[in-house]
Amino acid sequence: MDRMVVIPGDLLSKEAKRSGEGTFVKDGMVYSLLYGLANFKDKINVIPLAGKYVPSSGDSIIGVVKDVTFSNWIIDINSPYDGLLHVSEYPKRIESDEMSKVLRIGTSIMTRVKDVDSTMKVELTLNDRKLGVLKTGRVIEISHTRVPRLIGKGGSMISMLKRELNCNIFVGQNGRIWINGSAEDMDLALKIILLIEKEAHTSGLTDRVIDYLKQEKRARS
Repeated sequence: MDRMVVIPGDLLSKEAKRSGEGTFVKDGMVYSLLYGLANFKDKINVIPLAGKYVPSSGDSIIGVVKDVTFSNWIIDINSPYDGLLHVSEYPKRIESDEMSKVLRIGTSIMTRVKDVDSTMKVELTLNDRKLGVLKTGRVIEISHTRVPRLIGKGGSMISMLKRELNCNIFVGQNGRIWINGSAEDMDLALKIILLIEKEAHTSGLTDRVIDYLKQEKRARS
C-alpha cells in the first residue's frame, strides 16, 4: 500500500532514514506527527488532512489587504498569522501617505513570504515581476492541505489543467487560487478544482479528472 490515513503516533517504519515531512523519529523508528495521508514511496511523508496554513519562507501565496499602517500593509494570508508587506517591498518607491491609494483594503495580491521569525512575524514581498495585484479573474479558496494534489507530481496536474482549461491558474500554497480566462472556462476550472479538493485522498483521481473534462467539452460542442 503506497498511501494510507494515519493519526499522530502511528508507527510508519522501523527505518529512521525514511523519515520525511510530517513524521518524527523515536528510538530509531518513524512515527506520524499528524492526522493525514501517509505516502510510503522512498521517504515517508504525511500530508495533513486538516489544520490551518502555517507560512514558511519562500511560499508563493495569495493575500488580501485588510489594513494599512504607517509603513506596512496588513495582509490576510488565510492563516492564524497576518502577513506584513512593508512599503519598501513594493516594487515602486511610494510615500507612506500614498499607501492606501496604491493597495486599497480588499485588494487581492499575489505575493511571496520573504521571512518568518520565531515569533511568527510574517514578512511579505512584491519585489518580483511574477508578483503583484490581481485585477482580473477570480480568487477561490480550498484547503491548503489539498494544494500538493492540485499541483500534482512534478506539476503534472496543474500543467494539464492550464492546457485543457485554457486558463491562467496560480496556486497559492495557502490554499487560495487565482483563475483567469473566459467566464465559461473559469466556471469549468472551478468545478474541476473543487472536485480535486473533495477527492484528493483517493486513487485514480487524474483519470477521473480527464474523463470529467472530456464530458464537459462534449456537452459544450
